[in-house]
Amino acid sequence: MRGRSDGGQKKRLITTLCVVAIFLGFLYVYYGSIFGSSSRGTAALEYGSRSLRKLGSSYLGGDDDADGKQYESSTKFGQEEGEEDVVPKTFPVCDDRHSELIPCLDRNFIYQMRLKLDLSVMEHYERHCPPPERRYNCLIPPPLGYKIPIKWPQSRDEVWKANIPHTHLAHEKSDQNWMVVKGEKIVFPGGGTHFHYGADKYIASIANMLNFSHNNLNNEGRIRTVLDVGCGVASFGAYLLSSDIIAVSLAPNDVHQNQIQFALERGIPAYLGVLGTKRLPYPSRSFELAHCSRCRIDWLQRDGILLLELDRLLRPGGYFAYSSPEAYAQDEEDLRIWREMSALVGRMCWRIAAKRNQTAVWQKPLTNDCYMKREPGTNPPLCRSDGDPDAVWGVSMEACITPYSDHDQKAKGSGLAPWPARLTSPPPRLADFGYTSEMFEKDTETWRRRVESYWNLLSPKIEADTLRNLMDMKANMGSFAAALKGKNVWVMNVVPEDGPNTLKLIYDRGLIGTTHNWCEAFSTYPRTYDLLHAWTVFSDIEKKGCSAEDLLLEMDRILRPSGFVIIRDKQPVIDFIRKYLSALHWEAVATADSSSDADHEGDDIVFIIRKKWLTSESLRNSE
Repeated sequence: MRGRSDGGQKKRLITTLCVVAIFLGFLYVYYGSIFGSSSRGTAALEYGSRSLRKLGSSYLGGDDDADGKQYESSTKFGQEEGEEDVVPKTFPVCDDRHSELIPCLDRNFIYQMRLKLDLSVMEHYERHCPPPERRYNCLIPPPLGYKIPIKWPQSRDEVWKANIPHTHLAHEKSDQNWMVVKGEKIVFPGGGTHFHYGADKYIASIANMLNFSHNNLNNEGRIRTVLDVGCGVASFGAYLLSSDIIAVSLAPNDVHQNQIQFALERGIPAYLGVLGTKRLPYPSRSFELAHCSRCRIDWLQRDGILLLELDRLLRPGGYFAYSSPEAYAQDEEDLRIWREMSALVGRMCWRIAAKRNQTAVWQKPLTNDCYMKREPGTNPPLCRSDGDPDAVWGVSMEACITPYSDHDQKAKGSGLAPWPARLTSPPPRLADFGYTSEMFEKDTETWRRRVESYWNLLSPKIEADTLRNLMDMKANMGSFAAALKGKNVWVMNVVPEDGPNTLKLIYDRGLIGTTHNWCEAFSTYPRTYDLLHAWTVFSDIEKKGCSAEDLLLEMDRILRPSGFVIIRDKQPVIDFIRKYLSALHWEAVATADSSSDADHEGDDIVFIIRKKWLTSESLRNSE
C-alpha cells in the first residue's frame, strides 16, 4: 500500500500490520483450500471477490505481481524437455454472487462495459462475451444447501428449492400452475399461461385440431423435433417426451429469470436464447413444429423478421402453433394484430391448418411453387440465391423467405423417414458434405461400439438413472447420441462453428443440438449437465490458440456436482489435463485406450468425476 510520505514510526507500524495481514490471509486461503477436503472428497473453501489470480490467457482484476511476472500456465500439449509449466494446486472460488454466472449472457458485464445495445430488439439478451482479460478464472460455487438433483423421471415434476432458490415465478404465475413451492421442493403441475389445466391436455388438443391419429402429436413419427419459443419452465417440452417428441425449449435470461435453469434442473432439453437480431444457432429446416404460447413476441416488427426466422427453421410442411389473445381477437387491438399477422403469413405462403378457441396452427408449404406464383415485388422477398441459410454463428437475421433446395422441391418435402427409423437412415443432406451412406453407417456403428464400451466402464461407478442431461461437445454426425437411444437420457449435440455444419444431419436424424465456439462460454447456467463428452475438443482449441485452462473451468461451470467427463484425445492432451484434476476437484475414475479402434488408434480416454464440494459457508448452512 502507498500512503503519504510523512515518515515516522506510525507509518512503519501500519505497513508491517498490512503485510502480516495479507500474509496470514494468503495462508488461510491457500492451506484451507488444500486441507479442507473431507474423507468423501468434499472441499471446504473460503472465497471472496478478490480470491482470483492470473492464469493462462485470462484473468479477472488484481494487480501485476511486484516483480512484473504473472502466474501463467502453458496451454501447449507436450512441452519440450526441461520446459516448466506452473500448475495451480487449487483454483480460487468465485464470490457467491456468481453462483449462477453465465459469462456471455451477463448483464453486469454489459453495464460495466457500457455496450451500446438496442433494447427494443432484445439485443441485450444476445451473447456478449467478455474479452480474455475480463474472464473469471475461478470455480463457480454452488448455492447454499445444494443437493444432488432429483433423478428423472421424478425430476419432471419436482426439484430441490435449494438448487434454484428462486420462487418469484411461483407467486407471479400462481394462477397458471407453472410451479408451486412445497416445503423443500418446487413442484411443477404442468400448467402454462394458455394451458392452466395441463400441458398433456393442451398437446392432445393440438393433435386433435390437426386430425392426427389417437390425438398423438407425433403423427406416427412424422413430428419429432419441436422448437418451443418463450417456453416458460418448459412444461410443454416436458410432456412432449412421452410422445417420442424432443423439443428445444428456448427462452432468454430476461425479467423472468431462471426459466431455462428450472427446465434443465428438471431434466428437460433447453437452451438460453432469444429472437433478437442474430439467427438462432440451428440450421435451416430443423424443426417439424414451432410453438409459441403467449410468448409475448411482436411477430410484426421489422417486416416480420422474427416470423421469417421461424420460417427458415421449419421443415417443408412444418407447423407453427400459436396460442395468444390475438388468435381469438377479443378487442380492436387484437383484431388489428390478427389481421396484419394473417396477411403476413399469407404472403409467406403459410396456410391456416386449424383454428380453435385460443390457438391457431399454420402450415408451411411443401415446395417452392407458391413462392414462384407471387406477384413481383411481393414482400417479404425471397432470400438471395448466394446466401447460406445454414450459416448461424453471429449471422444477422434477414427479412426474407428461405426457399427450399432442389432436393426438397423434387421430394415435395424433406424426404425423411418417420421416427425412429430416421435415427439410423442416411439423411438426405449427407450429399451436402460429400459423405456417402456407407460413411454414415460406418460412423454409426463405430460410435455404437464406443458408447457401449463407455457405458460398461461407467456403470459400476454410477447409480441407476444418475445420468440425464448429456452433452457431446463435438458431435460430428450425432452418432454418439444415436447410440444412447435406449437410455433414459437426452444429448445436446454441439457442432463447432468453424467446421463442417453437420448439425443439419443431426436434426435430420431426429436429434437436437446447437452451434458453438469452445473458445467462449456456453449459453447455459452453471450445474446443468450430468456428463460431458469431449472428443478431440482440446486438440481443436489448441489449434485456435485458445486457453485449455479456460475450457476446463467452463466445463466445470456447466457440469453438475458428481457429474462425469469423458475426454478422448491424444496422449499429451490427457497428460496435460491430469495435472489440473486436483485443482478442479476432479478425479479420474477409469482410463482406456483406443488400440482396438482402427479409426482412431492412438487416442487415450479418461473418465473423470467432478467431486461434490461446498464452501465453508455452505457447510455451515447445511449442518
